[in-house]
Amino acid sequence: MPGSILGTEVRRVEDRELLVGQGTFVDNLDLNGLLTNGLGLSGRDSAAVAHAVFVRSPFAHARITGIDTREAATADGVLAVYTADDLGHAAIPSFANVNELAPRAALAVDKVRYAGDPVALVVAETRAQAVDAAELVDVDYDDLPAVTDMEAALAEGAPLQFEEIGSNIAIVRAAKEPAEDVLEDADHVTRVRMVNQRIAVAPIEGNAILVRPTEDGIETWLSTQHPHLAKQLLAKAIGVDEEHVRVVAPHVGGAFGGKAGSTADHAAIALAARRLGRPVKWTETRSEAMLSMQGRGQVQYVELGLRNDGTITGLRMRMLGECGAYAGFGGALAVGPTYIMSQGPYVVPRLRYEAIGVMTNTAPVGAFRGAGRPEAAAAIERVIDVAAQELGLLPEEIRRLNLIPEDAFPFRTHTGQTYDNGDYERPLQEALRIADVDAARAEQQRRIEAGETRLLGIGMATYVEITGFGGSEFGSVQIHEDGSATVMAGTSAHGQGHATSFSMIVSDMLGIPLERISYRQSDTAMVRTGGGTGGSRSLQLGGNAVSKAAAETREKAVAVAARMLEANPADVSLDDGVFTVAGVPDVAVSWEQLAPYAHEHDGGLGVDTDYTQDGATFPFGAHVSIVEVDTETGRVRPLRHVLVDDCGRIVNPLIVAGQQHGGGLQGISQALWEEMVYDEYGTPITSSFADYSIPTAADGIMLEASNTETPTPVNPIGAKGIGESASIGSTPAVQNAVVDALKHLGVKHIDLPCTPERVWRAIRNPRSDVWREPPTAFEGLSNDGDEPDMVEA
Repeated sequence: MPGSILGTEVRRVEDRELLVGQGTFVDNLDLNGLLTNGLGLSGRDSAAVAHAVFVRSPFAHARITGIDTREAATADGVLAVYTADDLGHAAIPSFANVNELAPRAALAVDKVRYAGDPVALVVAETRAQAVDAAELVDVDYDDLPAVTDMEAALAEGAPLQFEEIGSNIAIVRAAKEPAEDVLEDADHVTRVRMVNQRIAVAPIEGNAILVRPTEDGIETWLSTQHPHLAKQLLAKAIGVDEEHVRVVAPHVGGAFGGKAGSTADHAAIALAARRLGRPVKWTETRSEAMLSMQGRGQVQYVELGLRNDGTITGLRMRMLGECGAYAGFGGALAVGPTYIMSQGPYVVPRLRYEAIGVMTNTAPVGAFRGAGRPEAAAAIERVIDVAAQELGLLPEEIRRLNLIPEDAFPFRTHTGQTYDNGDYERPLQEALRIADVDAARAEQQRRIEAGETRLLGIGMATYVEITGFGGSEFGSVQIHEDGSATVMAGTSAHGQGHATSFSMIVSDMLGIPLERISYRQSDTAMVRTGGGTGGSRSLQLGGNAVSKAAAETREKAVAVAARMLEANPADVSLDDGVFTVAGVPDVAVSWEQLAPYAHEHDGGLGVDTDYTQDGATFPFGAHVSIVEVDTETGRVRPLRHVLVDDCGRIVNPLIVAGQQHGGGLQGISQALWEEMVYDEYGTPITSSFADYSIPTAADGIMLEASNTETPTPVNPIGAKGIGESASIGSTPAVQNAVVDALKHLGVKHIDLPCTPERVWRAIRNPRSDVWREPPTAFEGLSNDGDEPDMVEA
């Protein structure tokens, strides 16, 4: 809007303290630091902080036949050594409990189920002493057969995670659709079995927690995305009422879905601190973090029915979701979000979808940026590219033919979602234009005809995703006596720029300069409630909550100004931070004058409120990737990546671009480099950055990010999410580009990641058959409508 700060590039206000070393990450904190940094201890002083180290299983599957802690308990500086018999056998509540028959306690009970499963906890005066003592804990194991592959885990006779369940199936989604074949009227059926590999979340900061016991509960400083959820979970874990638990999330060094709520490891530290009566801190090593935060992990069997002209007639998907050990909730993403977004941005007349969450003897799988929606986009975008190749169509042609038209919104999908609005073809057109695809294809053909060994590939993806998911969020604006303001929200930023965006909203509404607005978050003793940050919800929920609080504060302030100016409130206006009366231009009141008056006569000025959004929003976009493939070595080098993402109304283009660049590079990295690999015995062989291929700055390229802007009618600001969009569009675009470079050689599909070895082998042995029948476990999953379609095994 004219004169509004919204929609302009504003540099992030929260970055300075990080750049000059004033961050307050959990591992930097001690009790004195908590006082001096304003993160606030309540009540009495405490003893010095003790340090915890876990003793973890080297076996992926084994019976625990004995744990001898005596030598460790007498080592220098050791305060306690705990096992499951000390901390309890009860199931620890988590972000998402997938199957109640697959419980996870604070420490392993009777059996370990993955390499890295914690079996004991050592607490000592210093971390070095705890590390030394952990080496002295003697654990006897009876090794058991392990299974690390989802398809193998469903085979008859596979080793079982939980014998009580009787299989390795944690959860299923049965098909709700009629039993008839959704592909029966197709002229052509494209079938692809594809792997969406498991990857490490790998935030720069691993998990970290500091727990101080209080008389009735605990105070906790935790690296988390969801302080209020963590409060609930920790309260249940230690058996106290929520009012006796305080959680503070100081600076959080990245999360990407990997720090949802709190975990069993966090609960173990809280239980230990309560038993010991001392503050206890635990910070992960990098190797621990590589195991504790993993995401993705699906095997996808996708069949697409089409007419000869490329029009889609039906879609069948059967998905395996990787739970890892203890029914990790990442496996359930195949049952939930991947299903929700399975038809993508296309008109699909008929859909049949089934999914199984599978347990294996690998680390529990959780969320990673996009949490099930990137997997859906990867599946539909890959199969539609293969269909185009089989039918002799250009990839943009088959997409244009099937995209949901602009006049069809709001659009109801087979999975029960209502897409709010969009022009799905517009970002595709823009991305093709920016990338100059015609010129790229001409160069591609020139290299082929010249017999060059470095070939060009041009790939694309069109996507839609779900964000926000509806619900409520807390927002607060409080005006201080000097006319400055404090903003609070129940979201929990860890790099997203909430302090900047939310302050911009308040500044725009109230006319208070940004430098006079402070932002507080992530302390459950200060912010009364909150949904945290995830699912790209923050601006549309938290931003609208803050906007609502600012609007109500403005209304209150106008009433105060009217009293001060002896005018009718209807005649008072607020412009550029000054209250004036219509027709009386010489009389005005500033915030610096109004605020002390309001504090003296009304006891203060501000609003705490909640905003409720009815339903989700659906960002969309298109990516075009141009890569160079060396046919002699298999190495893939990204040359250009064009992103055109539509996230509704843009409040700060600089922050949106930052999300596009970050998500885009993570998506490119999944396409080309990253993969968590286990050997047949369940040993992780990519559990450090020495083995796990994560890109450096030298590996990345400057992304070409732009936007279309389609404000949603779902919330007043008109905002949709942006935090995960680029990671959704980029991976399939790059994968499609790699295959496009080699299709003239007979290459039809290459599984993720497109590593040099995998690409080289595909060139040497191209396969025209990219299909394998799904496991027999899918047989009989159809649902006649009398039972829930998503059930525990």
